[in-house]
Amino acid sequence: MAFLVFVTVLWAFSFSLIGEFLAGQVDSDFAVLSRVVLAGVAFLPLTRWRGVRNELKLGVTVVGALQFGITYLCLYRSFSYLSVPEVLLFTIFTPLYITLIDDLLKGRFSPVALAAAALATLGAGIIRYDGLSTDFLTGFLLLQVANLTFAAGQIGYKHLIQSYPTDIPLYRFFGYFYVGALLIALPSFLAFGDVERLPATGLQWGVLAWLGLAASGLGLFLWNRGACLVDAGTLAVMNNVLVPAGLLVNLLIWNQGADIARLLLGGAVILLSLWLNARFSRYAVWARAPGL
Repeated sequence: MAFLVFVTVLWAFSFSLIGEFLAGQVDSDFAVLSRVVLAGVAFLPLTRWRGVRNELKLGVTVVGALQFGITYLCLYRSFSYLSVPEVLLFTIFTPLYITLIDDLLKGRFSPVALAAAALATLGAGIIRYDGLSTDFLTGFLLLQVANLTFAAGQIGYKHLIQSYPTDIPLYRFFGYFYVGALLIALPSFLAFGDVERLPATGLQWGVLAWLGLAASGLGLFLWNRGACLVDAGTLAVMNNVLVPAGLLVNLLIWNQGADIARLLLGGAVILLSLWLNARFSRYAVWARAPGL
């Protein structure tokens, strides 16, 4: 849990930096590619290219393509069809995908974990619901693909590490994660990138460096490490704790308007969902019969 809490704080600051210094100013494909490259370079000296099981190499590469590459590609594309409040609203479905994917892989149904994820979704929705535009279907579908791949990456990594235990430290083969992301981010930049919108100031380059090394490098590694140490219900809830955390950081540092009452109410609902899962999930798992 400590890893997830630390990364939540880290990412809460990172979202504000993106909104203040990059969004609408720096080409999104280049921003994603730079984060992938910087994070990959940071892990390159630590990566073992021999002595690692092929299943782990391939699995971590696929996770990186899903959780970092496709997720960010769809996320940034969704901004062409949705307003920022709509994007934030539609990301709250990730906990439901996490719970359902985990149950699917384990062949079971966990009603308490699903209820906790749904409650966390409700809490984030209380914070973020501001009404919807009439033309949002394409953006909504793009964002659901992003949510689904981000959820699949987290659960996939968790199950991969559990299925192929190894004495090799996890950071020694996490570099393959960024190889997978690069396989998505590089072609996207080559096909859709705008070289006229590269970073123009030292501050923008500095923000990209921070996002690449801290948020995408250290952050994604610790988040996936933390995902291996908690149950799927807790992981689902923690995905939405970022919503009030990000709003709080944005409010305190940049004084952007936020509905404090809704922030407190939604945050309380999310905390309630975390307690619900921690208190009851171990006693309420319905296993599916073999062969069904």
